[in-house]
Amino acid sequence: MKIVNEKANEKVNGIVLCLFELVVGVLLLINPVGFTAGIIKVAGVVLMILGLIEIVKYFRMNAEEASLGQALVKGLVSVLAGAFCTFRTEWFILTFPVLTTIYGVILLLVGLGKIQLTVDMVRRKNKNWVWAAVNAVVSIVCAIIILSSPFTSTTVLWIFTGASLIVEGAFDIITFLVDRKSK
Repeated sequence: MKIVNEKANEKVNGIVLCLFELVVGVLLLINPVGFTAGIIKVAGVVLMILGLIEIVKYFRMNAEEASLGQALVKGLVSVLAGAFCTFRTEWFILTFPVLTTIYGVILLLVGLGKIQLTVDMVRRKNKNWVWAAVNAVVSIVCAIIILSSPFTSTTVLWIFTGASLIVEGAFDIITFLVDRKSK
């Protein structure tokens, strides 16, 4: 029974992750700057709250225990990082090409992982291995395009990144479902 629950959780988690990719891609297509700024500001607020919690936790501990945990430093750093995210969002917007390069590298690594999935499906004689192969090719091609950065503006880069997330999410859902169905 435990194995069945774990497999069901794995399937749900996989689909949720794919749907998250799709939603982020659509939101990047609709308003890349606004969406990115909103995410950064929310992350900043969360960091400030977590930092304040650490600071309060520090002062609630006894002196001996508090001196070992570095909770005050962690809290202060978190509050400062959160304030930077919240009040200097434009810095992140300007560095988006660097963040996109990191996304491109991650996408390339994911594509290489999808090659293994394709080979695994072929070895298991899964007739739907073509979906995984197409998915791997799409991931690698999108990564190469992002990493070569042939775009004339950051906005075009955002639009391409959003579109690639949508395509990736759709192919991930299809591959996930056809691979799980055969198991």
